[in-house]
Amino acid sequence: MKRLFIAAAALFLGTAMFAQELQTSFPFYEFTIVKNNPATAVKNQAATGTCWCFATTSFLESEAIRKGTADTSLDISEMYIVRQEYLRRGADFYYRRGKGRRGPGGISHQETYQMDKMGLMPEEAYHGINYNSKTHNHGKLQKEIDDLLDKAVQEKKGIPYDQMNEIMDNYLGKVPETFTYKGKEYTPWSFKESLKLKGDDYVEITSFLHHPYYEEFIIEIPDNWDMAKSYNVPLDEMDEICTRALMKGYTVAWDADMSEIYFAQNKHLALFTPDVNLRGMKAVEKKYEENPIDADIRQAMWTDFTTSDDHLMHITGIAKDQDGVKYYIVKNSWGPDNGDGYIYVSENYFKAKTIQIMVHKDALSKNVKKKLHIK
Repeated sequence: MKRLFIAAAALFLGTAMFAQELQTSFPFYEFTIVKNNPATAVKNQAATGTCWCFATTSFLESEAIRKGTADTSLDISEMYIVRQEYLRRGADFYYRRGKGRRGPGGISHQETYQMDKMGLMPEEAYHGINYNSKTHNHGKLQKEIDDLLDKAVQEKKGIPYDQMNEIMDNYLGKVPETFTYKGKEYTPWSFKESLKLKGDDYVEITSFLHHPYYEEFIIEIPDNWDMAKSYNVPLDEMDEICTRALMKGYTVAWDADMSEIYFAQNKHLALFTPDVNLRGMKAVEKKYEENPIDADIRQAMWTDFTTSDDHLMHITGIAKDQDGVKYYIVKNSWGPDNGDGYIYVSENYFKAKTIQIMVHKDALSKNVKKKLHIK
C-alpha cells in the first residue's frame, strides 16, 4: 500500500454522491442496492501511506455499530494506531540491521494487534496533526524517522525510542493519558473496552494456488513484515465468505490491487476489463463486458506481478446492476469530496484483484469454520 502516498495526495475528480444517487452518473448502468451496512463518515488519509489504518479503523467502527456500542458518529483516531506501529517497525528495522520494515504501509491485522495492546482513542482526543496543515502529510515525519533509524543502525547502540517519540510528538502531538469522550473520562484501554472490540475475533482470508487450501500461510507481500498468517480458501469460497458476511450485517476490510486502469474511483466503478482504461475516460461510454476470471487466471496475474498489493478499503454492502451482475459497495479513504468516497467494485474485479479480506470469525459459516479449524 505504498502508491497511495501519492495517489491520496492528488485525489481523483468526482461528484459528491453515494449509493442510490450514484447511478445518475452512469447512463449505461442502473444499480440496485441489495444490502448496505452502517458505516461512519468518509475520511481522508491525504498524503500518507496509511490506507491500512483508515480502512481497518472504518471496519472497526462499523463493528462497534453492529455490536451496539456506538453509532455512526463514532470517529476513532487513525494516527494513534499509526504512532504505535511506527515504534514497532522501528524495532524491526533496527534488529534486522537496517533490512526491516519502517515505511507507512501495512495490513489489517497490524491495527487489531495494536488495538489489543495499546487500546484506542477517539479522533477528538488525538487527531494526529500537530503541524500547519488541514490534512495529514507524513513526508517530513517519515524522512526524520528514516534518518534517525539509519543512524541508529550505524551506531549500534539500541532502538532510539525517546527520539522517535519526540519526532512523533512534534508532528502528531503528544498522547494524553486520559481524555473525556461524551462526558465520560477514559484511557485508551477503557475506551477500547467500551466498544467491545477484540482483535482475536477477526481473521484474514485469501485465495492462492501456490499454497494448500484450508491451511494458513504467510502471505508474501512486503507489508506483511510481521509474518502473520492468513487462511487460504478456494476463490469462489472467498467471494461467498464476503457476500455472506455482508448479508448477515457484517462488513469486510479489503486488501486489494487498485493500480489498474480499470479501477476508476473518479468513475465510481471498478470492472475486470484489462483492456479498458476506465480511469482515463472522460465518461463511461457504454456497459462493458467483463473478462472471465478463475483461480488460474488470478494466480497467473499474481505470479507475473501484474497484481500488486496497493491499497486497503472497506466493503460495506452489495449492489446489482440491471443485468443482475453483483458489485461490492466499497468505502475508500481519499476524502468525502471524491464521489463521497464510495465505488462500485464488480464481483469479477474482487475475485481478480483481492489480496485478502478481514472478517469477524462469526460471519463464517459452520462449514467454513470446520474446514479452517476455527472455533
